[in-house]
Amino acid sequence: MPTLEDIADSQTTLDAGQIARLQALVGSWQIIADLAFCDLVLWLPDAENKGRWAAAQIRPTTGPTTLLEDVVGTFVPRQGFTPEETLHDGTVVLVDVIEVGGSDEPIGIITQRRYREAQRSPSALEQAYLQTSGVLVEMVRHGQFPVGGDRSDIADSLRVGDGLVRTDAACTVTYASPNALSAYRRLGLTGDLVGRDLIAVTTDLLQRRPTDRGFATMFGPGESAAEIEGDDASLLMRIIPLTSAGAREGYLVLLRDVTELRLRERELVSKEATIREIHHRVKNNLQTVAALLRLQSRRLDVPEAKEALREAERRVGSIALVHETLSQSFDETVAFDDIADTLLRTIPEFADGVEVRAERIGSFGSIPGDAATSLAMVVTELVQNAVEHAFAGRDSGRVTVAVNRIRNRLRLRVSDDGNGLPGDFDATSSLGLSIVSTLVEGELGGVLAFERSPVGGATVTITFDVR
Repeated sequence: MPTLEDIADSQTTLDAGQIARLQALVGSWQIIADLAFCDLVLWLPDAENKGRWAAAQIRPTTGPTTLLEDVVGTFVPRQGFTPEETLHDGTVVLVDVIEVGGSDEPIGIITQRRYREAQRSPSALEQAYLQTSGVLVEMVRHGQFPVGGDRSDIADSLRVGDGLVRTDAACTVTYASPNALSAYRRLGLTGDLVGRDLIAVTTDLLQRRPTDRGFATMFGPGESAAEIEGDDASLLMRIIPLTSAGAREGYLVLLRDVTELRLRERELVSKEATIREIHHRVKNNLQTVAALLRLQSRRLDVPEAKEALREAERRVGSIALVHETLSQSFDETVAFDDIADTLLRTIPEFADGVEVRAERIGSFGSIPGDAATSLAMVVTELVQNAVEHAFAGRDSGRVTVAVNRIRNRLRLRVSDDGNGLPGDFDATSSLGLSIVSTLVEGELGGVLAFERSPVGGATVTITFDVR
């Protein structure tokens, strides 16, 4: 479907300023369609004055649509539009034409399309909607809508059905929809809203928790939008000044009760903070355990016992590292590259005089917290095992952690250029490799394989799905 700018540039003689005015109108005309219970189609004059091009359309959210097919990009001859149009099924559509005012002459027209219905008395809500749409249509004719001012995401999110209030020029409420009245009752209002000064009422309800900007300042010459918050409720508000014959007629206020949404947001923030605090405390406790293991190892004289406690300390430390990362995150995933790099930097602690260079190739990406703990243990054990056993009788060596991740499938290869696997190699005889096997197959649901390199060295390959 072509855009308004595409059609205006290729089929009309409108200048950049006129196109910008039409784009602003199309960005704000949903409110007119909803208030008038009708479809709107914007038509632009052909460059050769042979007819008009449909450049934009909008359907109402408050009623049925007459536009069963999109009309943007279609052309109608110069003779114009008939006040009634009969569809294929025999239903009759009423068509009203609205000129879009420019600085000197109309720059386009809008057709309002609605089904002809049986005569009935409109409800008070429908009367208020239609009367307000009539004011906005007149503002369009005089080039006064949309109104300039504070255009924000709040304004774009509010709809007529969320809640509507009409006031006169003195900000006295002349109509309040049921949803709007319910929102104000949630804010603390007692009694009716009609006939009362909206600024005074709202300011009084907010006086214990004033908003960042004075509520009265929102009622100015331009459109404004903000969120107001009372003790028991939060409301989003969009305020549109209405004019008639060049004079201020009143204000149109759209509002929505977002109290429950804000409560859920606060609960989520509180839960996130609690989870992060838990990870922080677990990390501190694990670091305390690691420190105790380190102190105990220093008091032992048996080399095997000292080494066992050092290995336990490193395992606890790798788990603590994951919890430290989670305590700084806003979700339950971690950027595992940072953890892997930190673990590789600890190689000198257990290299035992051998100069070992370590590097990571590829990226792990984000790993869920539960899998990250197991993966950190696996990387720790494999790197530690390579450094301690692959370079016996040598002064230097190299360990590579290579990662290949395609979507959720991760393949990890930990390689060394050392002496290779012994002929009688048995993974189950090593506590560290037994831990790795258990974690890979039991916790990660992956596959573990050991490979001998024909040129020396060994490679451990792990493949698993990141869930």
